[in-house]
Amino acid sequence: MKNISIFILSLVLLLGCVKNNPAPVWLEINPWTLEVNPNASDEAGELSHGFTNVKVFVNDQSIGIFELPIKLPLLDVTGDAKVELFPVVINNGISATKKAYPFMESHIETVNFKQNETSTVNPKTRYFSETTFWIEDFEDAAVKIEVDDNSKAYLLKENQPDKLKYGNFYGSVKLNSTDNLFLALTNGKLLLPKGREVYLEIDYRSTNNLVTGLIELSSSLIKDHINIQMNGQPESTVVWKKIYIDLREIVTATPQAEYYEISFRAPLDEGETEGEIIIDNVKVVHY
Repeated sequence: MKNISIFILSLVLLLGCVKNNPAPVWLEINPWTLEVNPNASDEAGELSHGFTNVKVFVNDQSIGIFELPIKLPLLDVTGDAKVELFPVVINNGISATKKAYPFMESHIETVNFKQNETSTVNPKTRYFSETTFWIEDFEDAAVKIEVDDNSKAYLLKENQPDKLKYGNFYGSVKLNSTDNLFLALTNGKLLLPKGREVYLEIDYRSTNNLVTGLIELSSSLIKDHINIQMNGQPESTVVWKKIYIDLREIVTATPQAEYYEISFRAPLDEGETEGEIIIDNVKVVHY
């Protein structure tokens, strides 16, 4: 009798839980599409992106950050609801550090949710119209990245079909036991805002490590702030990647700087006899 009583009580509790927790609705979110902003004040160049994650709000309530594509169950949501999505980047290439990219418009859509049914959103975004760009995409005759006099390797414009992904050309650095050090910097005077968001975007396909830095320049000082390393990949599995490098902290911490340049440094990886660094769509982005 005791066991029967416990069973009946458990059944009542279970039915109560089912009754008080209705079936969810489902929100399916597909990968991002990056579009041209027709109102932009500056050219954005090649519209490559690395928005592999999304920050989700439903009716202005935060749901979380998720890798795309994703199918999310939502409770206590039925009928028309406001869905707002923000593109999220892997900040500085560190997988544990995700951040809504500050230069992108959110995707806002009214979705009609029905219990036990899936509503699909195909998010689109674009750079805010006031975003400013410095771009080296290797499409022009003059390249805006200069090789340092102490560099032993060169930066070449190439377009091998099996490696080309964007536009007509990319920049290539070939390292070996003789040409075992690459040093370069941008040749434009970058005027970057203090205390505001500033990013360096780079598409790359590399079998050798490449270290980026931000050079602080004034009438009395030249200082290279070594920043983020882009890791090389094994030759057998090398693919194009995109990195978003956060420069705000360095820029804000250098109040005496009059302008800046981006630096690149790549010794041949230890234990290797050769390596190749391919870069494209190098962008400094800010407001």
